[in-house]
Amino acid sequence: MDERYADPDVITRLLEKSRTWAFVGLANRPHRTVYDQARRLQARGKRIIPVHPDREVVLGERAYGSLAEIPEDVTIDVVGVYRRSQFAGGVIDEAIARGAGAVWLPLGVVDEAAAERALAAGLDVVMDRCPAIEWSLRH
Repeated sequence: MDERYADPDVITRLLEKSRTWAFVGLANRPHRTVYDQARRLQARGKRIIPVHPDREVVLGERAYGSLAEIPEDVTIDVVGVYRRSQFAGGVIDEAIARGAGAVWLPLGVVDEAAAERALAAGLDVVMDRCPAIEWSLRH
């Protein structure tokens, strides 16, 4: 995998400077990795926005069925793509269309063609990295 998707400066900036993370795949299921990652970032002061077809309230936040349903006046700094690799490209295309600042694909989620589209559209890209691990390496 291309090291551009694990740039330490980009990772640090996204973890420290971002304010709003939309987590695609986040439902009210505490045993899932996405729930744990969202909870950890929320505890560190990030606003989280759940994106899941169930549209449940998760971690006290209203959920939306898609990135497009999030109100336009909400700035999305990072889209966490917690879907299998074969679905990541569609989520990344939605993030580009929505005007997100970055996409973050966790461990095991890789789609280099979609990552290239995101970079070409001006988004930062982190791929195959865990936010919790990266946070612990920096603090």
